[in-house]
Amino acid sequence: MKETILSGIRASGKLHIGNYLGALKQFIELQDKYGRNCYFFIADLHAITTPFKFDEVSEDTIQVAADYLAAGIDPEKSTFFLQSYVPAHTQLAWIFESITPLGELYRMTQFKEKSEGIKNESVNTGLLTYPVLMAADILLYKPTLVPVGEDQTQHLELTRKIARKFNNKFGKTFPEPKNYALKPLRIMSLTDPTKKMSKTGDEALMLDDPPDEILRKLKKAVTATDTKQGSPGVDNLKFLLEQFGATAQVKDFSKYNELKETLAKTIADYFADFRAKKKTLLSKPDQIHEILAEGAKKASKVASQTLAEVKQKIGLI
Repeated sequence: MKETILSGIRASGKLHIGNYLGALKQFIELQDKYGRNCYFFIADLHAITTPFKFDEVSEDTIQVAADYLAAGIDPEKSTFFLQSYVPAHTQLAWIFESITPLGELYRMTQFKEKSEGIKNESVNTGLLTYPVLMAADILLYKPTLVPVGEDQTQHLELTRKIARKFNNKFGKTFPEPKNYALKPLRIMSLTDPTKKMSKTGDEALMLDDPPDEILRKLKKAVTATDTKQGSPGVDNLKFLLEQFGATAQVKDFSKYNELKETLAKTIADYFADFRAKKKTLLSKPDQIHEILAEGAKKASKVASQTLAEVKQKIGLI
């Protein structure tokens, strides 16, 4: 049986090199291997489960779409779409909510973390039921493999539980998708190499950073250490040099400036085509909308069939 792959990314703005190495680069490899059996979507509905602004959600969605397309996600090879363009996602989520115990949702680690310190009456329902929508996102396309990061493995396990419960109650309908383990790449912050890279300030290199900005950020990257265990900052920079194809250049640099300059040039050259493609894409935002809408049409054909099957099995006319 040929594998079917599905993965989504939250619409949260531009992607950094950690997002690329840890997920996007591997999605492109999966696309090349499985082609039309791959579904990739931007989870804009998930983006509104935490505080948001109208203009930020729309802009973040366009930025992520442009990143995916410029990096190599090809709408002719795989199905690439916007979550909110396919109504079946929220329809199936409501059905799943009707069979999911509340206790399962309160046990979700991410809910506990994101709601910590917030009064119960101020926590929005979407944050609590987010994992059920994620289960609907996945099961609509009946994938066999789902590439997810470490922070989403608990949610994928809930997806399997929901599939199992539905199958036991209404008859075999959904496969229990397995986690396609992404290569465990943990890219660290440039300004604090003891923690994972995020999108804050100068700690991250964004995929579309121009060469001078890459060099500026890398020159500020932390290399000194107070421990006797080497330098996490230097180790992180050398690791990045390896990841971007300069393995032969990884050596004991006598000067950290030399290491930073070599890495800056390597990364700038690596993403040169990407920057040009993204600039072209962003100059034609309507074209991005059309690509997402066309992908949603393809996705809807599969999603609508699954939803019709589910409604028939549970007795909805």
